[in-house]
Formats: sequence, structure tokens, C-alpha cells
Amino acid sequence: MKSGKIGKAGKTKGLKKMMHDRSLSGPTIRCQYLEEPPLRFADGGEHIAPKLGISHFGPKSYKPPKRHPFLVRVGITGTAETIEKTKQWIEKNSEGVQGDQEHPDFPGYREDRGFFSKLLFDDDWIEQLTHSEIEDVLSVRPARVRFEEVLTLLESKLALLDRKDRRPEYVVVALPNELYRKCRVVNYRDRHLGDVHRDLRRAFKATAMKYRIPTQLLRQATIESDGPTTVNGRLKKDYPSEIAWDFFTGLYFKAGGFPWGPVGLIPGTCYVGVGFYRPLGSNLRTMQTSLVQAFDEHGDGLVLRGHEFMWDSEKERSKSPHLTEEQAYSLVELVLTRYQEEMKQTPQRVVVHKTSRYWPAEKEGFKQALRDRVSRYDLIALAPQSTVRLLAVNRYPPLRGTHFCVGDIDYLYTTGYIAELRQFHSVHVPSPLQIADHIGYDTPRETLLREILILTKMNWNSSRLGGLWPITLKFSRMVGDIMREIPADREPLTNFKFYM
Repeated sequence: MKSGKIGKAGKTKGLKKMMHDRSLSGPTIRCQYLEEPPLRFADGGEHIAPKLGISHFGPKSYKPPKRHPFLVRVGITGTAETIEKTKQWIEKNSEGVQGDQEHPDFPGYREDRGFFSKLLFDDDWIEQLTHSEIEDVLSVRPARVRFEEVLTLLESKLALLDRKDRRPEYVVVALPNELYRKCRVVNYRDRHLGDVHRDLRRAFKATAMKYRIPTQLLRQATIESDGPTTVNGRLKKDYPSEIAWDFFTGLYFKAGGFPWGPVGLIPGTCYVGVGFYRPLGSNLRTMQTSLVQAFDEHGDGLVLRGHEFMWDSEKERSKSPHLTEEQAYSLVELVLTRYQEEMKQTPQRVVVHKTSRYWPAEKEGFKQALRDRVSRYDLIALAPQSTVRLLAVNRYPPLRGTHFCVGDIDYLYTTGYIAELRQFHSVHVPSPLQIADHIGYDTPRETLLREILILTKMNWNSSRLGGLWPITLKFSRMVGDIMREIPADREPLTNFKFYM
């Protein structure tokens, strides 16, 4: 064989051939834009933005008034000062709050504007935390006992409101600054549970479920705030109109109304989100409990606690829990049975969302249970990631609703620049969700992606336009944090309003 130097022409020819070969073997990238889905408001009015839709048409339940709360009885518990300031803050903001170019005006929460509903206050629906009660609990040592004493005190006030002949339909817990600062969280060591972390809001929400009264924790710092502040040019506090929008949107939902509804979800579909949570205590880190969130095509949903099971992440070599075939089958049976009981309808189609890939055993369990109950189903795994992104050629981030494929892998931007509003609702560089798994194939991929985009807009605890996760998975962690505070012998309530 002859050997020798390769000339310049030979090098160029070889490089071109190598680049050509690579281009043939590299993945194909396809990209499309899914338009921002509209939402439905009163009288069938449609708009893409929750705030603008309510301002223009009113909330969805208002017309036709199927679930509209024309009047809401509001209870308050707190100190004498926080009770008075809370009532003043609610009444003032219910008149309406002016915004600016970046923050839409809040139209109010009155009979003749905004949410077209009336808030009713009465001294009979007020329970005061006395000065001596506050002093007594704050003087308690250690921190664990103080935390439990505060929780017991707040529950006692809610119990008194619950015993009223005509009890309130919604209760604001107006926390004084010092109580919040000293009791917001607690960390301690338990002989049986190990290291325990507890949060006052989560623990109180779990306790309040016993009385079936929706609640809202409101900090003294919030009601005393005189407007937004900036630090190094960045917004430190929320804008007043934004706070009002979120507070009253949540109030309307907790009072029984639907602020808006989805447009474009397939009738007869049950959308299911599967999650997991650990019980309190580091000694139980191998124990997991499944959690299910199910929604219909109108956005109405329920929360269910599944079964406990052991999961050793080191032994299984996976931090994400997975179900056995029997556990997956039982979970689907549970959610479809309770869905029929609670929602008064039998789904014709089921879409399951999960944040990790389906292992063979759980895939078979899901498939078998779904085949026995419904005619069509799709199993979808959505994974957050930041390694694959699109780079825009202009100064704006990628558009929300951008769908692209790298080979056979799909990505969807559920956050990003909103072209229709010419706005970007984030301070972080957006990353797309990866469609990590799809089993079933009873629905076109584009339809599933559009449904995911629609479901990101169904958070009635906020007035924001969309978010990273669909509602099926959005509250998994938050609901799980509250579920772990509910004893195993007490059945959790299924309505989302008790978790928000």
C-alpha cells in the first residue's frame, strides 16, 4: 500500500464528504406553532387572557348562572388589628384596582362589576385571636410544641365559625406578622419519624378540611403593603392589581364559581395526572403514596389519595417512583370509579399524564385497566428539561405554543413570548417540556399537544395566562404536601378548593 501526504484539494474533498455524511445521519428537526388557545367566559365570550376575558365578559359561571355565587358570606379570624385591616383591604380592593401598561386593571368584585358577586360581612362570622392567646403560644418552647399550639388555636377559631347557625362560606385567616415569622415553618427531630419539616399553611389546610370550609391565609404584610417595590431594578413585590386579581379569582372559585372554562378539549374525556408524595419524616423515605388529579373537559376536577407502597430509589436505581402492574391497575380503577361517582358521568376517553416514563409493568397495569373501562386512551409522560432549547434570531424568547421535534422526540414550549399579547410573563429563559413517552396512540400527537397547552391555563388559583405544567400535574407537589398532613384514617376531600 502506498502512503504519502494528502494534498489541500484532497483534504477539502474529504471534509465535504464527512460533513455530507453527518448531515445524512443527523436528526431531522421539524417545528410548528400552536396558536394560543382561547378561554370561555360569561355568555360564551372568548378571550385568550383570563384577566381581559373577565374584564370584558365577566366570569364563566355568571351567564348562564349555573354555579355563580351571587353572594358570599365571608368570615375572618385574626387579631383585632388584622381583622379590621383585612376587612378594609377586601372592601377597598373589591371596588377595583388601577393597573398600568404591564398590569391590567382589576375591575372589582361587586354586584355591578368584575365578578358580579357580593361579599357579605357580619360580626357573627368573626373570631378574634386575643392578645393573651398570641402571647401564650409565642412564649411556648420548643418550636415543635409552639407550632402545634398555633395550629390548635387556629383550628379552635374555625370550629367556632363552623358551629354558627348560618356559617360563613369562605374564611380568611389574617396572620399577624410576628405569628407568621415565628411559626411559618418548623424543623425538629422525632423519635420515630426522624427529621421532620412542617409548614403552617399546609398543616392548617389539612386541618381545615374537617370543617369543609374553604380558607385563605392572608399575611399582615400583604394587607399593609402600599405598592410594589424594586431592588436593583427588579420587582420585589407583586403589583397591587396583580395581588387583587389572584386573591379574588381564588375567592370566586372557592365560593363555587368557575372563573373561566377551556375551549377545545374533547367532550367525554377524563384527564388524569399521576403523582407521588412521601409521608412526614426522614425515616419513612422509602414509603410513597400515589396521588391522582382528574379533570373533565370543563376543567372541573377532583383529588384522590391512592395506595401506599415501598420504593427504594437506590435499589431500583430510579429517584422517580414507579408502580407495579397491580398497583397501576388499582389506581385506574380507583380514579374512574370515583370520577363517575363525583362527576356524574362516565368518560369515553382517558388521557393520563405523568412526569416519568412508564415502566413495562405499570404500563401494562394502566393499559389493562383502561381497556376494561374506556374505548380510547393515551398515556403521556412529560419531562422538564433544559438541555434542548430553540435559539431565537431576534431579541424575544421562543413563542409559547412552539412545538418542535428532534428526530422522534417532541418538545413543547408552554412558557415563552405570547405573540397575541406581545408579552413575556417570566424573568427566566423558557425551556420546553419534553414528551418523554406516549403509549396508546388513540389521539393524534398535535391534538394531545394542544390539550396540554389548554390545560396549562386551567389554574383557578391564579389569574396568570398559563404556566409550565398542565393542571393535571401543576399541583401534584402542593397537594402532596397537604396530603401528608392528613392522617391515614381520615379521607381527604376531593374538591380542589380545599387545597388552594
